[in-house]
Amino acid sequence: MSNQKQRYHHGHLSESLLQAVDDIASQFGIEAVTLRACAKKVGVSPGAAFRHFQDKRALLTAFAARALNQLADTLNSTEEEARKTGQDTFHAVGMAYLSFAMENPALFRAMWREETIYSNDSDYLAAAGRLVGYLKEGFAGTIQDEDPNNFSTHEMLAWSSVHGMANLFVDGPIAAEMKKEQKLELAESVLSELKNTCNNQ
Repeated sequence: MSNQKQRYHHGHLSESLLQAVDDIASQFGIEAVTLRACAKKVGVSPGAAFRHFQDKRALLTAFAARALNQLADTLNSTEEEARKTGQDTFHAVGMAYLSFAMENPALFRAMWREETIYSNDSDYLAAAGRLVGYLKEGFAGTIQDEDPNNFSTHEMLAWSSVHGMANLFVDGPIAAEMKKEQKLELAESVLSELKNTCNNQ
């Protein structure tokens, strides 16, 4: 019995199907993802997959929620580790955001792709709210925050700059023209300038 089928019989088919989305989307693009293709990759019947997700849109909604939660987890653990070790928290969180995008392009692309998901799904809304709320709290607690319920100018500048840079690193001309090491070097410089602008504490 394959490891995939073992995971299925242990009740982890949903997670296995979501990993299949990641694998297929990373190799062929999100458009290539179907429930049948994911079921085949996992090694189960299409009927088994449809018992967990009613259609492709539901599958991609769960995948997007997973991506949002994983990014929030990454930023949270990065901030905590940076504080423990005395690192620059703003720099650490910014680089973690960028690294997440470059290392997990399928997850990064899926997060806000509302045309392919059920954007009113409760789990998706909870995941999106968690990430947005975390970034409202002083860009993951790395800059001064007087109102954790709303974006300040500096919080919005930090998120839009890092997210925009991540987009450029994952897709578009910069993605094609620059090697990963060059992107990281550029990111270091941009984050230093951004930190000064955002008055990081």
